Amino acid sequence: MTDQTSDTPVTLPMRRDPGCPFAPPPGLTRQRADQPLARLAFPDGHVGWLVTGYDLARTILADPRFTARPELRHSPLPRPNVRPGGKDESPAPGWFAVMDPPEHTRYRRLLTGHFTVRRMRHLEPRITQIVTEQLDAMAAAGPPADLVQAFALPVPSLVICELLGVPYDDHAFFQEQTVVVVDMDNSQAQALTALGDLAGYLADLVRHKRATPADDLLSHLITESDLNDEELTNIALLLLVAGHETTANMLALGTFALLRNPGQLDAFRADASMTDSAVEELLRYLTIIHLAVPNRAATEDVELGGRLIRRGETVVMGLPAVNRDPARFADPDALRLDRADARQHLAFGHGVHQCLGQQLARIEMRIGYRALFERFPTLRLAVPPEEVPLRDSAMVYGVWRLPVTWERS
Repeated sequence: MTDQTSDTPVTLPMRRDPGCPFAPPPGLTRQRADQPLARLAFPDGHVGWLVTGYDLARTILADPRFTARPELRHSPLPRPNVRPGGKDESPAPGWFAVMDPPEHTRYRRLLTGHFTVRRMRHLEPRITQIVTEQLDAMAAAGPPADLVQAFALPVPSLVICELLGVPYDDHAFFQEQTVVVVDMDNSQAQALTALGDLAGYLADLVRHKRATPADDLLSHLITESDLNDEELTNIALLLLVAGHETTANMLALGTFALLRNPGQLDAFRADASMTDSAVEELLRYLTIIHLAVPNRAATEDVELGGRLIRRGETVVMGLPAVNRDPARFADPDALRLDRADARQHLAFGHGVHQCLGQQLARIEMRIGYRALFERFPTLRLAVPPEEVPLRDSAMVYGVWRLPVTWERS
């Protein structure tokens, strides 16, 4: 076992190189080459670990000796991400993303049947219709357009609203509040206020659906389970925020990446059979869950990679570096849409906490990317690439806006 008493803790590398919007922070890449399991200094004085190697990250995410419970973990960020309940409290009822089995299992089991591959495929015709309608509106408005507002954000927002039973007429409200929650430039107080406003809105919706259930996921949870209103509200909050925020940023950032890689885009346009592998490669290459999420805490002493992780120490996954580990992916810094092993990425996590909605996200991206580039074969950036504003400070990476244009047909 390596002596770790002389290790000098690193600080979390977060700064990306200017002009390299798709590359991980170079500090993460250097750390992976130097020491894929390294001591990490946290803002509150805690000293834990930073993982930048693929095999180590996959092992830890699947190991039940590492807990997701928030009151046992330290945040590597100056402003911790907010959630229902206080930062030092146990998980709020229904907020299953930060629970361990068996509590996590109880909630996950109630939801899994609504997110199976088969159930998601039944949604494909409606998702295709939503995509087509948004592209029709974008074409009718004419170039230029902000792809985020015209396409990338409305598509997953409409889908998750219909799935949950949330009125899409209220989308501006929940999208605005979500941005406040996930942007780390906002204060803790601002983020908590926005989260509380979202929770209040959804609590009212839960009460309405309990009185008048409909044919949607939230109504089915009300009628088919013994969940109370607080649990239902927190589940709806988690699914609503995650259901549109992540996919919207993949659609926009993925489009940006393809426009900046014309050879790969030409291959994508020419070969529809490449769609599935292209989605997986974009997920790997971009890894939008980027600010030290997920992280875990050891519940007992664990030896990994010749290092001793002691009980109570927090372990942070540097997923942008993990998904470009040359020990796992050949030529990892290249975007190769035909990459055969791209699906081995950890962009959706791994283990019991692997993303519940991953199949829905995949379908939205498969349909969205293909339809976008078929409808607008001359699509291109409307501004120099360095003028595209990046979401460096948000928990979910992407672009705030993506100005595009095209030739009218």
